Amino acid sequence: MQPPDQTPDSSRREDREDSRLVRTLLWIGVAGLAAGLAFGVARVFALSRRPPDDPTSQRIQQLIDEANSLLKTLDEQRNSA
Repeated sequence: MQPPDQTPDSSRREDREDSRLVRTLLWIGVAGLAAGLAFGVARVFALSRRPPDDPTSQRIQQLIDEANSLLKTLDEQRNSA
């Protein structure tokens, strides 16, 4: 038995609107999943093509780290005096 304010046509219309909403949300989810997967594949591909660090750049980074450490120590000594 239908509620008095609903006709069979309005009930079917609501069912179609609900199914359309579900279908739209499903496609949004699929598109989001595909975009995430594409981003992950692109990131892995980009990282795999990165050239390995050469010894010179590694040494430069070590010197920068050492200089930063010395500056930090000097600043601590200056502030404690």
